[in-house]
Amino acid sequence: MMPSFWSMFIVVLLVANVAVCLWMLMGGRDISETETTGHVWDGDLKEYNNPLPRWWLYLFWGTVIYSAIYLILFPGLGNFSGTLGWTQEGQYAQEVERAEATYGEIFKRLAATPIPELAKDPAGQRAGRNIFVNNCATCHGSDGRGARGYPNLTDDVWLYGGDAKTVVQSIANGRYGVMAPYAAILTEQQIAEVTEYTLSLSGREGLDGALVTAGQQHYMIYCVACHGAEGKGMQALGAADLTDDVWLHGASRARIKTVIAEGLNNQMPAQADFLTPERIHVVAAYVLSLGAAGGE
Repeated sequence: MMPSFWSMFIVVLLVANVAVCLWMLMGGRDISETETTGHVWDGDLKEYNNPLPRWWLYLFWGTVIYSAIYLILFPGLGNFSGTLGWTQEGQYAQEVERAEATYGEIFKRLAATPIPELAKDPAGQRAGRNIFVNNCATCHGSDGRGARGYPNLTDDVWLYGGDAKTVVQSIANGRYGVMAPYAAILTEQQIAEVTEYTLSLSGREGLDGALVTAGQQHYMIYCVACHGAEGKGMQALGAADLTDDVWLHGASRARIKTVIAEGLNNQMPAQADFLTPERIHVVAAYVLSLGAAGGE
């Protein structure tokens, strides 16, 4: 609901515009004789004052009448809600209700199938893909391969776990991951050392041995609590496994240094407010079907 002043301002502006359009149309007249505006160029080139074709004039009348009827039936005149009482929220609720009446039973039947089985079912995969493309593809890609900062769902690497229950929780409740920044704690040289040791955990070759040795000492003080002594991460926290050579935020030395120095905040939005439990069940099965294990 907008303030009364602005509501009245909009009403006056719209009504005035419609009135001016009517006035201009009513000012149109038939010209029985050819007239000119009096403008002449190059000595004999005259500008004629010809009337609009009738069909064109009627078209203008129709648009003005249509706009007046629309503003009476639907919201548009400030705080006036229209005689039909239409709202975008009500329209959305009606569409959801119609969709639920059409597809609700289908998803209930699919949700009765355990996720590992549904992940192998063609009908379940088709239904899950439709939900995925409309709700998840913006971040994870239409093929589920993700992008920098958005996990690839087609491999067997899971930050929080890849079992059916955990995937359902991730989709329904979302995830919020934090990587603490260390620029205020470690010097630039120390960050370079930790970077080198981090790269060594994934089997990177051609590293500086002295930096790796020094970096291990810092790692055991500042990083071990989340990523573990062996660098295999901790799914309970969403801490990445540093030994698998899968880099969610970039694998270059410069990028890893930036992540260590500046930290990260990453969020997976909760979908429980948008998807029913049955749909979450189905899309979880589809997500698992994308993985290397094929939902097993």
